[in-house]
Amino acid sequence: MRAFSTAARELPELATLFEILERFGDRAEPHVLAVVRQGGIEFPIIGVVVGARRADAPTFGLIGGVHGLERIGTRVVLAGMHTLAQFLAWDSMLNASLEEVRVVYLPLLNPVGMWLRRRSNGSGVDLMRNAPPHPEASGTPIVGGQRWSPHLPWYQGSPGVMEHEAEVLCAFVREWLFPARLALALDVHSGFGTVDRLWFPYAYSRRPFPALAEAYALERLLDDTLPNHVYVMEPVSRNYTVQGDLWDHLFDEHLEHCKDERRTFMPLTLELGSWLWVKKNPRQLFDVLG
Repeated sequence: MRAFSTAARELPELATLFEILERFGDRAEPHVLAVVRQGGIEFPIIGVVVGARRADAPTFGLIGGVHGLERIGTRVVLAGMHTLAQFLAWDSMLNASLEEVRVVYLPLLNPVGMWLRRRSNGSGVDLMRNAPPHPEASGTPIVGGQRWSPHLPWYQGSPGVMEHEAEVLCAFVREWLFPARLALALDVHSGFGTVDRLWFPYAYSRRPFPALAEAYALERLLDDTLPNHVYVMEPVSRNYTVQGDLWDHLFDEHLEHCKDERRTFMPLTLELGSWLWVKKNPRQLFDVLG
């Protein structure tokens, strides 16, 4: 990763990622999925694979940094990576478990957005509004996606064009999560409100999505396993609707092309209730990065 030393100096999160990869050693397989350039600097988008290489192995994916302003998402994913690297150094049972299951990470999807301190990528596009919109989609006005201008928030981009970072996420999910007999993706964001929420599809519509039974089975499992957890599990559309949500797009693609009904792909979004942080520290209200 020495080729990206300049980017690491500009983005502390990248430097932290490189340090964690050194801790993993040969237990992790890093992939430079793409390089995005801004201001004469090359920023890598890095995916990391830990555990079983068998295609159908159960897989858990952790994604962060989709929105450049939401630094906390990347930091949560990096903290999880650091913990796993530490445990693998001595925990033989965990090492044995990872011969049967896989954990994949994409901790910083939008490095240019984070460097520029903006929600969008370098082209002004909100990546989570950039997938091909569903024909039935009717997003909440403005916040659900707009095509007026990249200078306004929630810009979807040009019709029919997916941004490089969005394509990278989709390709990573197709390669490492789609083949798994059970795949769970967790995309970490800082959200609105005072409650931490676990969102599942659909974002584009309030109609129930086909894996609703599996989503509520997961909720029951969470309640039984961690009875004191603070998460509210619900569909995205209970709060607002979105055109061009990448997880809607990937879920529907998996549903359409997967011929094995025993395979399950469940994308979740963790929306951290960032208003709680402001309540504890009002000065954060004036920090663009929270």
